[in-house]
Order: sequence, then structure tokens, then C-alpha cells
Amino acid sequence: MRRAELILPLALLAAPPAFAQEKRHSVSVPAGRLDAAVFTLGRQTGSSIGLREPGLGAVRVRAVKGKHSVDGALAEMLKGSGTRARRVANGTWLIERAPVERPKPRPAPPPEEPDAPPAEILVTGSKRDIPLKAYPGGVQIVEGSDIPVSEGGKGSDVIANRVASLASTHLGPGRNKLFIRGIADSSFVGPTQATVGQYWGNSRITYSAPDPDLKLYDIGRVEVLEGPQGTLYGAGSLGGVVRVVPRAPDFWASGGQVWGGGSITEHGTPSWDVGGILNLPIKEGELAARVLLFSGRDGGYIDDRERDLKDVNSVRTTGGRAALRWDVDGWTIDLNGVGQSIKGDDAQYSDGQGNGLSRASSIAQPFENEFWLGELVARKRWGTLELSSAYAYAQQYVSEVFAGASVSDINAAFPVVTPAAPLIGYQQVNRVNMLTTETRLSRRGPRGTGWLIGVSLLQNKGRVNRSFGSRRFALTGVRNTVDEATLYGEGTIEPIRGVTITAGGRLTRSHLTGNAEDTDRFLAFREDPAAKAARTETRLLPSAAIAYQPYSGLTLFGRFEQGFRPGGLAVRRDLIQRFQGDRLSTVEAGTRYTGNGVSLTASASMTWWTSIQADLIDGFGFPTTANIGDGRVLSLGFAARWKAAPGLDLDASLYLNGSKVTNPSQAVFPLAEGPSDFNRLPNVADASGRLGAAYRTRLGGGDTEFSATSYLRYVGKSTLGIGPVLGKSQGDYVDTGLELRLERGRRALTLSATNLLDTRGNRFALGSPLLIRDNNQITPLRPRTLRLGLEVGF
Repeated sequence: MRRAELILPLALLAAPPAFAQEKRHSVSVPAGRLDAAVFTLGRQTGSSIGLREPGLGAVRVRAVKGKHSVDGALAEMLKGSGTRARRVANGTWLIERAPVERPKPRPAPPPEEPDAPPAEILVTGSKRDIPLKAYPGGVQIVEGSDIPVSEGGKGSDVIANRVASLASTHLGPGRNKLFIRGIADSSFVGPTQATVGQYWGNSRITYSAPDPDLKLYDIGRVEVLEGPQGTLYGAGSLGGVVRVVPRAPDFWASGGQVWGGGSITEHGTPSWDVGGILNLPIKEGELAARVLLFSGRDGGYIDDRERDLKDVNSVRTTGGRAALRWDVDGWTIDLNGVGQSIKGDDAQYSDGQGNGLSRASSIAQPFENEFWLGELVARKRWGTLELSSAYAYAQQYVSEVFAGASVSDINAAFPVVTPAAPLIGYQQVNRVNMLTTETRLSRRGPRGTGWLIGVSLLQNKGRVNRSFGSRRFALTGVRNTVDEATLYGEGTIEPIRGVTITAGGRLTRSHLTGNAEDTDRFLAFREDPAAKAARTETRLLPSAAIAYQPYSGLTLFGRFEQGFRPGGLAVRRDLIQRFQGDRLSTVEAGTRYTGNGVSLTASASMTWWTSIQADLIDGFGFPTTANIGDGRVLSLGFAARWKAAPGLDLDASLYLNGSKVTNPSQAVFPLAEGPSDFNRLPNVADASGRLGAAYRTRLGGGDTEFSATSYLRYVGKSTLGIGPVLGKSQGDYVDTGLELRLERGRRALTLSATNLLDTRGNRFALGSPLLIRDNNQITPLRPRTLRLGLEVGF
């Protein structure tokens, strides 16, 4: 059963009683499922609407459009559905089954209305709920109802499969970096801040750490805001923002869902996944809790010829979430906790020999990612005003082992270290702790107008420790601390009907300190003594945008925005060196059209990037960080959705990138490795695209529903890094997927397949950086995999 049926629409903040009960609202709600319809109506009217029973979510309801009171809109919507709306409190309605005096034949569901106008979509990542049609920038929205359980366990790959502007490295789950719109700094994870801001609900979850690859079970929606997003999100949103909104506890519906699935992979071992969701109203209308638990194992498919082992790269993931929502005196208070553990038995790269699914390595290369998040959010509305305050603490532990280090390598790179035993591997451990708080006041006006003002504080502590050999001989490590204080604001006016102008700015003061780990301080700083000193950076980021709607459904927009990242300390061999902050500016223009069952988006952007920070590898293969020079990025994006027939939706997207390091740093790249054919920015395909289809129908006019979804995704060519050594080609492959679903009542049976063509490809040209010069490393796609799953609601 669809999770959208089990996890019912959120109880939205209630409007003042007289306003919600008597005022006539302009509403536009299409025909469809009841859960989606009441969610849309609640958003458009500011009312709180819940469902008494989980099974009601799948009931088909009529379209409603025009000026209506909430009571009138609900009455029109629910005609012939076998349900009714009952007002249970000021501004709050409950949907329940209509009483009947005697059994009656089940009414046929209302016919689909393909020409019904679409419901208003809000960009909540704008921090003041701007309608999509008025948003002056590139944004892609993935609804949680479009993410089946079979895909939720794939984490960030779910988003990358649907959003062509989003790219990822593929070193392994919990070790990857995300990039948006071609803004990519490097393939490796080090002390630099990520170029993509990742948010879970209201809170930031990464800074100088890899993507934690949180599993996307029980999700309300995902928003990908193309960057930079410096005004609203500050440092580290150069490429944009990925914001995942989990489903909140429901005040009215008791119930949940459990699921389980088993998978078989060609050339590999079986996989499995299980999980469950429970929603519990503790006090109806006021207090509710929601809990999610899940676990799974992705079977291995890479063989190791040297150790004579099969399918070495299995990954085990276990995690969960808990949420408590309390509605008291007009305040909505959310307390959330997230935890996830990823443990990989071995690296997932091959050397391309034989069937492309094997390599020769002398040791296992396990990895681990432990992530924890605690969050407290309080919100209150007064009409069109909203006050929001969020506090969060995130912790991430990442451990990686790389094969390939030899005694001669270490002695050459670290002459002050003399190992007492043969070396069998290199280990790097990242520990990141981040404390954030943000308070903002916003006002939402008609047609995207309004304003917001906010303050935020952030403290991030990152520590990198390095060692080698079976006895773990310590190498020089580094510790960085960043404290940021920020004041930001943005406002939108409509000087002429249909034209909106937005202006904003962000003032950030960053205090940075750093030091060496596991080594003599004098030796660590002997070539850059100034790196020890604490320093302060102050940045002002302006932004401006304009949107024009010549007629309903069509929007033209232009935007200018900046982004930045503060500097820090990094290790180069056994030395500590300072890297400077970087900054970029982007000009973007685009258009968006929605109407007659068609949605079209097109955009173009040019970015200028100065003093690019990048995590690299030195001449011996050890990770380091430096400013690699200046660059520019040109991006073109196209996306389309078409409701071709009742129950049939088609989508297509294409994203083109052209990037170049225009002024490589000669301190990092000698003249022999300077401007060349290898000076494009890494890991972003020159072209990426997707074709998708979704079909849904009822069988025999009964309560059994059949649906099918499929996609074909192309990832174009990219390189591992810049310069001749890292200019290794990757990408240029096609990935495919298909899912069939049969749903009846609260039960569903699914059959899904990925990589239907059993393509090898090369998702990422790196396994161990220590072997990059001498080894043909590739990361193949998971071979053809079939999954059979069962979902049961209660």
C-alpha cells in the first residue's frame, strides 16, 4: 500500500476561527486521492484537515475550484465518495466515513479529470512558501508519494535518478559528495565545506563531511534548489540545496505500515530490506508521535582475485527516526531524532578485467558512516505572519581504509616517520560535530510577495586523523573549528501586476581556528607558521531576482546570486597548510509553464568561481586540500512533464554542463600540468538526461489498483579531477529501472528491476587514491537486480 495512504496528510497550522470558518478562499484542487486533496486544500486555506482512518487516503474525490469556504469546498469535494467532513475544533476538520442505514453497493470512483487545473505547488525551501509559478529560480520537487519503498533504501540515488541537475560521486554509501548545476570542486572528502547544502527538515546535516546517504523512507517531499543559495542558506550552498522533508506525526490517524523485500543480483549475492512505520496520536488534535525503523543488506558483486574471495563489497545499513509533534496555544513544536549506521565490508571498485566485476587487492578496504541528528523546531502563525525557530545538533563519524600504501611511498612522503612493520593500508577517520540554530520571521503575501528576516548561528568542529599499517602508525592530522554568526533578509514586491522583484542579502562573520593532530606542532607548521593563527572573515552576499507572468501558467525569471565558503587548514604530506575561502557569482535566466496537463521548464546560467577550494591527492596519492585557481561554468537545463492520458504521466529532462578551470594555480599544478584538455571541473557530466513513465489504473472497477513506473537515465562523460593524472574518464552509461505494483486495501505486492540491460559502465573512476597512477580503477553499476516486496498497512 502506498505510504501516502498510510501516513496521512499533515495537520496544518490552524487559521483563526472566524477566518477559517467563514472566509471564502480561492481554491484549486484537482480530482484524485483524498489524502493529496485535503493536503492541498489545507495549504490553500490555512486550515487543519485530518483523516480518521488510514484507508480513507485512497478514496477518489472530485475537483473543486473557485471561491469557497472550507465547509463548502469539502462538501463539494466529498460528494459521492462515501465520506463526510466534521468540524471538531476551531479551524479543524476531520474526514470520516459517512454513516449508512443499510449496506449499499460501493459507489464507483469519480472519473479522472485530466483537464482539472493543478493544485498550487509551494516551494517551502524558500522559507516563506512561495508558489512555484512565482519562484524566480531553478527548483525541482520530488513528492514523497512518488518514492516507493523499493527505492527509499537507495538514499540520495533516488534524488539523482529523478533530478538531472544533481550529480554524485560513487565511492560508496556514506562516502560520496553531491554536486548541483556543475559546481563541483573535487572527488575527495576533506576539510573543505561541501558545495551543496543538505537539510533534513529545517536543519543542516553536513558541513565538512560526505553525504550521509540517509534512506528516504516515509518522506513528504524533496526539494532541490539550484544555486547558489547564499542569501537564504549561506556558506556551502554554492551549487544549491537539497532539502528533504520527512512526514510529520498525524494528530488523528492511528496506524502504520510494515514492509519487507528480497533481491537477487546477477553475478552477486542476495539482498534484503525490512522496515516499519507507526503513527500514534497521543492526544487527538494536540499531541502525536511517529516512529520509523529499518534495516537492510546490499549483497556484494565484486570479486577479489588476489585473495580469492567472491562478492566482497556487501553493505549493511540500519537506522530509524522518531518524531513528536505538539500543538499548543497556536504553537507547533516538533522534536525529531535521526540515526543511521552504514558499514561496508570492502570497496566497490574493480579494475575492468574479465567481466568488469573483479580486482586484485592484498587487503580488505572496509568503510563506515555513523550519523546522528537531534532537532527542536517551534513555529507559530498570526494570519500571514510566521515565526520559526530551530535548534539542531548533528554528529558524523566516517572511517575509510585504502589499499596500496608501501614502505617506500610512506618514507618518501613522510621522511620523519620510520614504520616498524610492513604497511598494508592507509586509514582516514573524519569526525564532525555541528551545532546550528536559526530564528526567522516571515510574511507571505499574494502571488509570491512578502518578506523574511532571520538570524542564525553555526559551530562546526571537524577532525581528521590518519594512520597506516596494521599497527596504525599515526600520520599528521588536522582539526578545524568554524563559528558563524549571520543576519539575512529578503523581500519581494509587485510594482506592476504580474511582475515581482526580489532583493536580499546575507551578512556573515566567520571565526576560524585550526591545529595539528597526532604530531609535533613545530614540525607540522614548519612551512606555513601562519596557518596556526585564528582568523576572522566577514562576507556580504547580495541577491536580486525578477519574475514576470504575462498570463496564467507562464513565468519568465532572471536571478543574480552569490555564494562563498570560508577557508581552513589541511594536511599536505606531513605539513599543515592554510587554504583560502572561495566565492562564486551566478547569473540565471529561465522560464516555467504549466497548463493543459503539461509542465515545462528551461533555464540557463553562467557562474564565475574564484579561488576554488578542492580536496585533491598529492604526488604520492594521499588526500590534501588546496586552492586550485579560478573557473567558470555554463549550464543549460530542460524538464517536461505531460499527463498524456488518464492515469498515464510522462517526464523527460536534459541537463548540459560546460566547465573550465580558467586560471589553474601554478602552486598546485606545475606548468607541465597546467591548462590542457584536462582542466574541466570534475565529476559533472557534460550531459545527463532522463525519460520516465508512470501508469495507474483500477482493475475491474474494484478496489484493486495496478501501477507501473519506469525510467531510462543517461549519464554523460566526466573526469575524476583536473590535470593529466586525475583526468581519468568516467560516466557515459545508461541506467534503467522498472517497478510493477499491485495494491488492494492495505496490502501491496511489488516487483522491481534495476539495470535492466546489465550495463557495467563506470560511475566513478576511483577506488583507492594511492593506486590512481598505476591502476585502471572503475566503479561499475550494480548488475541487473530483481526485488520482490510486500507492504502491509494497519
